[in-house]
Amino acid sequence: MNIRPLTLLFAVSVLLSACGTVPDRASGPRGGVIPTPDKDGAPPRGAVDIASIPDVVPREEPRSKFGNPQVYTVAGISYRTMASSEGHVERGLASWYGTKFHGRRTSSGEPYDLYSMTAAHKTLPLPTYVEVTNLKNGRKLVVKVNDRGPFHQGRIIDLSYAAAQKLGINSTGPVEIRAITPGSPPSAQMATQLSSEPPPTDARETKLYLQVGAFVERGKAEQLRSRLQEHASSNIQISPSKKAQSTIYRVRIGPLASVEETDQMAARLSELGIRESQIVSD
Repeated sequence: MNIRPLTLLFAVSVLLSACGTVPDRASGPRGGVIPTPDKDGAPPRGAVDIASIPDVVPREEPRSKFGNPQVYTVAGISYRTMASSEGHVERGLASWYGTKFHGRRTSSGEPYDLYSMTAAHKTLPLPTYVEVTNLKNGRKLVVKVNDRGPFHQGRIIDLSYAAAQKLGINSTGPVEIRAITPGSPPSAQMATQLSSEPPPTDARETKLYLQVGAFVERGKAEQLRSRLQEHASSNIQISPSKKAQSTIYRVRIGPLASVEETDQMAARLSELGIRESQIVSD
């Protein structure tokens, strides 16, 4: 797997060196022992009783001392940490990270546990609890965001191995994430929906797009679309959406047939200097 969540500590707004080390052998949730292979996304060897791993219960927690710089930079791209997670809703692709990071320190300072219900996000405050819905099968659960990432183009959240398995995500999958407030139980806390219930109709019809820009001026969106038409054979759309008192014009390519096709398109756009594209879904 090529997603590399940020397992570094922050000091003020400067990204420092990697912290923590991967133990030669890491303990499983019940005293078992797992290997730590080189692949970022490698799952633990042997059977894991995912259903027995408890869901996370949101609770009031102080902000991480190290994980919330106002601005930080990774691979030449700067990210601004959100002041608040209240009302945050986002759709896009989820991925997961596995044994290579098990036991390493996350951006919040907590050790990464691939058997816990946690996740990484680029800009949400640490910690934030979010309800994650798999848009393909309707499954839901709550995770605690305690790390930074994923920094692979197009992914909006990196789930722990256990969280991804509970949601039925084997590699990547379209999700909706919704920030929740401790003390206000979301629907996911009522049932994780691990049964084989038929997915809702809209979940079966999820479509993938590559979003390459968002503007408050339609003219700038039109300029970007004209530029893209020279390089992309797929449909290029301008999708307006209301936000507060203004309209945001989002430039999207698609729908695209697969995650692989969106990755290929993102790579082509990166060569043109467009490096902040993001996979989204409707």
